Amino acid sequence: MRYRKLGRTGLEVSELSLGAAPFKKDTPESREEAARIVRHALENGINYFDTAPAYGESEKVLGYALHNAKEPFVVSTKLGDRPEPFDPRDSGALRQSVEESLRLLNRDSIDILFIHEPDRPGYHDWFTDRMLYHGPVTELLDRLKAEKIVRFTGLAGTTAYEMASLIERTDYDVVLTAFNYSLLWQEALFSVIPAAKKRGMGIIAGSPLQHGALARLYTDEIENGADWLSPPRRRQFKKLYALIRDLRIPIAELGLRYILSNDDIAAVLVGVNGLSELKQDLQAEERGPLSDSVLSEIGKIAGMVPFRPYEEPYKLPFNSNYRGPGHIGSLYGI
Repeated sequence: MRYRKLGRTGLEVSELSLGAAPFKKDTPESREEAARIVRHALENGINYFDTAPAYGESEKVLGYALHNAKEPFVVSTKLGDRPEPFDPRDSGALRQSVEESLRLLNRDSIDILFIHEPDRPGYHDWFTDRMLYHGPVTELLDRLKAEKIVRFTGLAGTTAYEMASLIERTDYDVVLTAFNYSLLWQEALFSVIPAAKKRGMGIIAGSPLQHGALARLYTDEIENGADWLSPPRRRQFKKLYALIRDLRIPIAELGLRYILSNDDIAAVLVGVNGLSELKQDLQAEERGPLSDSVLSEIGKIAGMVPFRPYEEPYKLPFNSNYRGPGHIGSLYGI
């Protein structure tokens, strides 16, 4: 396992790290499965774990899985979605959420506390001053750092341009960018990553496989279905699949190694649905970065559709009964 510095935090994190979003349910079986996954991760050098109140019972399950771990590790969690009804401007309730995170994670402090989705005002309207991105949450984070309850603060979001603007006008330690940096979706390269580098922030990439869209080949749908795909995106997928056949590298491995080839990224968060998936990801990390020639080919394919086509859902609904943008809420669970 290779380790990288997380920006100005000085933390050394494993380049392959574990996202605990799949640990949604707290049952005896799921707790033990999570403990096996986390134990294997620690034994193989993974030292960074991310969770959030929005991920069901993930904090509690991760806390159980990490309990009594002898290896040093870094944990991040988030503000958002708790307590319900959630008010993103209620400082007292936000502190209560942090205290609950500490309890569930069995921790005295949190290594990194992110604001969850600060870049989507329609999701949580965090800030009273939208120009300076200031509000009760920012004042609370300052107090929590002063009290040493939180070591570092960060932004965790899914937009490319709003997030970049937020980074430029504020002073956080880490950014977690999801859904904007992968084999085919690279908007973060134009905005988030340059802005974060300029500020000396640690950069974490989430959803490197686009929530499963790049986890395996969907050949039949690319060829004959998926009416929601734009023509240029369909051509792009076909080109990518042809490259995969030539390289004889599984698409999930290619996607993971592609992000790991970028030295600007401190850690890539993977969420796994079982120990076998984690083992595959560890094998991919062990194989190391891709060659310059392969990176060049991927760059050409990504350049075929440099920005998301209009109406394209950010979670591509392969193997679903997706019925168009009018039904997006039911697809995303919002």
